[in-house]
Amino acid sequence: MFGIRFIKIPPTTHVIQYRGGRVVREGAGISFYYYSPTTSLVAVPVGSTDVPFIFEEQTADYQTVSLQGQITYRIADPKKLATLMDFTLAPHGRDYASEDPEKLPQRVINLVHVLARAEIEKLPLRQALRASEPLVRAIRGELGKSAELAALGLEVLGLSLLAIKPTPETARALEAETREQLLRGADEAIYARRNAAVEQERGIKENELNTEIAVENKKRQIRETQMDAERAVQEKQAQLERATLESNIGLEDERKKLVTLAAENSRAESDTRAYGIAATMKALASADPSVLQALATSGMKPEQLIAFAFQELAGKADKIGQLNISPDLLRELIDKPGRSK
Repeated sequence: MFGIRFIKIPPTTHVIQYRGGRVVREGAGISFYYYSPTTSLVAVPVGSTDVPFIFEEQTADYQTVSLQGQITYRIADPKKLATLMDFTLAPHGRDYASEDPEKLPQRVINLVHVLARAEIEKLPLRQALRASEPLVRAIRGELGKSAELAALGLEVLGLSLLAIKPTPETARALEAETREQLLRGADEAIYARRNAAVEQERGIKENELNTEIAVENKKRQIRETQMDAERAVQEKQAQLERATLESNIGLEDERKKLVTLAAENSRAESDTRAYGIAATMKALASADPSVLQALATSGMKPEQLIAFAFQELAGKADKIGQLNISPDLLRELIDKPGRSK
């Protein structure tokens, strides 16, 4: 009524009341009545403001990437900002009288855009796509030193890059290359697995061969031990045979000596008998044949005497004209050998 209005300011807004070109009151979260025809109200929001952004830039290798993120800031010095931008409320006290409050976020985004461009242009595509944290640190550091933000009385509370994306064509190319690398890695993994299997198989074969070699060496040692034992046995047998042979040689020598001695004894006996026979023959040579014949027939059996008599008769057959032998004598001669049996 009559131009008198009431306004209630929230705690997140700093209000400055001007009247007659002078500041009448200011503060955050206050409420008061004012006369609108002679009063100008400047309402500067001091709460934090989140401003999303998305823009495209080129990397060092002339590839386009899009940066999507968000910056959070607040107006730390509202009086300084009020002197540079128009935050005056309309006469009804509900809207701003100018578009400057809407331009402030864009000015902040433009500053972030400039700083991000300077950093992105230093990096190649692959490195830029993975440089989210380094870019945030670099841009945040430059914002802290920005003279423009200081002049506007702004304080940056936070900065985040939600995504750094290449163009769809580049993304497909990178996906294809990455896919090929993954497939190549899979092939290499398969090759490595097969190679490991081959190595393990070779190790198993080597172990088997080493085992066979060890077994053959052990068999060879056993054979050598057996051969050594057999050789020792043969040497013992040879020694025994040698001792037996030497003993047999000694026995044969003794036998040879015995045979020699026996031969000498036999020769001596023969010589003795020959001497005896020679002496006998010499004595008989000088004796009368009739005496010798009488001596020879002495001690003979009757049939032997009869046979000797017939022999004498046969020797003188040319002088005998006729010889008669009685049947009884002949029978006697024939029967006696049978009886003697």
